[in-house]
Amino acid sequence: MKYLKTYMIMTFLSGIVSSFACAQENTADTVKKTKIHLDHADERYFNKNIDDQRLLLNGNVVFRHDSSFMYCDSAYLYERDHSLEAFGRVRIEQGDTLFVYGDYLFYDGNIELAQMRRNVLMVNVQQDSTEVTLYTDSLDYNRITNICYYFAGGRVVDMENELVSLYGQYSPGTKIAVFKDSVRLTNPNFILYSDTLEYSAETKIATILGPSVIESDSGTVYSTRGWYNTQDNTSLLLDRSNILSGEKILTGDSLIYDRANGIGTAFGDMILYDTVQNMTLTGHLGYYEERTEYAFVTDSACALEYSQGDTLFLHADTLELITTDSMSRYLRAYKGVRFYRSDIQGICDLMRFSTKDSVLRMYGDPVLWSENQQLSGDSIIIYMADTAIDYVHVPTSAFSVQYVNSDCFNQLGGNDLKAYFKGKNVERIDVDGNAESIYYPLEEDGTIEILNYLKSSSLSIWTDEEGRLSKLKFIDRPVGKTIPLPELTEAQKTLKKFAWHKDLRPVDKYDIFRFYKSNVKEMTLPPVETDLSAE
Repeated sequence: MKYLKTYMIMTFLSGIVSSFACAQENTADTVKKTKIHLDHADERYFNKNIDDQRLLLNGNVVFRHDSSFMYCDSAYLYERDHSLEAFGRVRIEQGDTLFVYGDYLFYDGNIELAQMRRNVLMVNVQQDSTEVTLYTDSLDYNRITNICYYFAGGRVVDMENELVSLYGQYSPGTKIAVFKDSVRLTNPNFILYSDTLEYSAETKIATILGPSVIESDSGTVYSTRGWYNTQDNTSLLLDRSNILSGEKILTGDSLIYDRANGIGTAFGDMILYDTVQNMTLTGHLGYYEERTEYAFVTDSACALEYSQGDTLFLHADTLELITTDSMSRYLRAYKGVRFYRSDIQGICDLMRFSTKDSVLRMYGDPVLWSENQQLSGDSIIIYMADTAIDYVHVPTSAFSVQYVNSDCFNQLGGNDLKAYFKGKNVERIDVDGNAESIYYPLEEDGTIEILNYLKSSSLSIWTDEEGRLSKLKFIDRPVGKTIPLPELTEAQKTLKKFAWHKDLRPVDKYDIFRFYKSNVKEMTLPPVETDLSAE
């Protein structure tokens, strides 16, 4: 039994040793080295007393390793180490597509790594017979991975572009190059500066992988991630990229940019800023044309117009910025328009603002508020003077309401109304055609005792800084009456068109996004040209 156990142990160990030997043999076969063949040399020298590891070759030297050929003026061949050194007019040829030139080459056949030095030139012939050329002073080419790379500065040139960087690598098989550190891509139409860039010599697409700037006659692009097609000048830019075109800056979570046609489309938290007009458009989808300077914004669209320390915040379903000349720009807002500024607030279904004459026009159930004053009509036109309100014109179905207290409202209606402002307060109101008013005069102690009713073909009223009636003027003989408050009926307190839209009024810049349902079911808009030349 003792001998049987010993025999079994020895048999088991013998199996392990055999398995290990087989594994070693298989591994050796896997990493089997291929021989570097010397196809030609005019002269050969070997002196084992000087160096028994090295064969000296001179004159038209030709080596072959697998499918690659290496040419040079002279060389050292280390057969035992499967390596060589080549000197003078060195050339590597791999098939009919890859050619590498230089002054010196060290080639390690064990790992198939070629290290070319001094005046290095690599030429890769593509399927369409065009060439990709790489210039550098130090190039390493790994034949196993089929990737060559430089690390002390280099330049890659094809039919479209020239790329320069401190570090670069190029794959002859995929025609893809990666550049790092001080990257510059030069194209006849633009220059791209980058920290990290990938470039396909086949598709001519540059993939942005780090902070990058693209400069051209049409503008400047800032991006950290995306791609740029250098052939058709289109790009997709991600991660809050910016396009600076003239006096406009377009920003978005992602941008599609057609530089050839000057069109930028922004998605997700987009911003279009006009540096000259000091106006900003925001939304989740935007479009901008560089040549016409036309902009379109929708999805939570908002416009911000800055003036004298105050800002107009405006929201609508859709916003358009239309440029007619260097001095004239029009902002058009469609559907669900709500705007807020500290001195004025308003709602309507269509609004247009002209930067040339600073006139704001409101259509489709427009309502305008200023302090305790409310104006409404078929349309409202606001005339600005140095960004402050000069006067407001309500051409048809005009109605003015002034809040006095929760039970008393001064009212004024007629065919045509003009309200003139002094600061944030209404100083004078002129009504022409079927003028009708209700007014609650304030006593010196601030109490109200009577209601004044007046009707005339036209009339004008003046108020003081406290909102009190200071002057009244009418052309023809008016019809009027005075009613003490105790004798007032509910019907006598208001005119027919009275409505106090307190709940619709935007209360701050955030409230402009609050939804309200307009009574306008459909509006037929005039053509842009006619609309822009209107009053």
